[in-house]
Amino acid sequence: MKKIIVILSFLFPLISFAQDDLLDELESEVTEDTTVDAAFKGLKVVNFESTKLAHKKEFYFIVSHRFGTVKNGFDDLFGLDEAVTQLKFIYGLNDWLNVGVARSSFQKTYGAHVKYRLIQQQQNGFPFTIVGYNLLAINSGLDEDLYTNFEFSDRITYTSQVLLSRKVSERLSLLLAPTYIHENLATRSVMILADVTTLNFDEENDQFAVGVGGRLKLTTRWSINMDYGIHMNRNDNSNFKNPFSVGVDLETGGHVFQMHFTNAQPMFEDGFIVRGAGDWSDGDFYFGFNLSRVF
Repeated sequence: MKKIIVILSFLFPLISFAQDDLLDELESEVTEDTTVDAAFKGLKVVNFESTKLAHKKEFYFIVSHRFGTVKNGFDDLFGLDEAVTQLKFIYGLNDWLNVGVARSSFQKTYGAHVKYRLIQQQQNGFPFTIVGYNLLAINSGLDEDLYTNFEFSDRITYTSQVLLSRKVSERLSLLLAPTYIHENLATRSVMILADVTTLNFDEENDQFAVGVGGRLKLTTRWSINMDYGIHMNRNDNSNFKNPFSVGVDLETGGHVFQMHFTNAQPMFEDGFIVRGAGDWSDGDFYFGFNLSRVF
């Protein structure tokens, strides 16, 4: 019995040291996840892209709808007769890279885009999530007979954005979206004078804008969203307005339903930033929604 006690008295410290070493090794392999996510629940704030991406192998089907202006009242049932629709498909190649294609009935426009996360906001670390977004849009509705020396390339517009978001708190998230748009065929504004003289004012082919937006969480399912686009070099005689949009998000399981009012009926970036036709001060705005489903 004494021999057993002596042996155990030697082994016990060794066992204790071995356990401590094993626990230290296991703890060193555990890395705390300090990333900040869910700044936005939808892939869009309203019109502008958010910094949310589809996860790896997720497939999104998105239906976006904009009715006509409410300004005409019952003449067209508050825009019901003048609605446009966009169908979009997005796939997550991995957790940081998405690809997508879309088609809008507004000017029969097709689009293809990539969206990619460059860096994620960290707790007590990097303060922003930064995402890149690039879009190629083809306006197939242009009437080539209206232009001289018209080529297919004139239908193409390129958009590049850097999306910066910060989840300020559990309730509030903010977005900044510097934007560059290149139109091969520049947007034209028309002015008709009293003597029926028509003057044309073309935008620059290279255009710059800054989008700002935010999300205020009300409950676990509801939030208020807003975004506004500032077209930096719009010509002084333009017929178009900066886009301002406000609405609510409803999250219900596998999809997010966004309902909103906006003064821009187009849904591709070159459309709602450059060619937003409505004027809030004149009661000229549109009701719309974005409905996304995840597979």
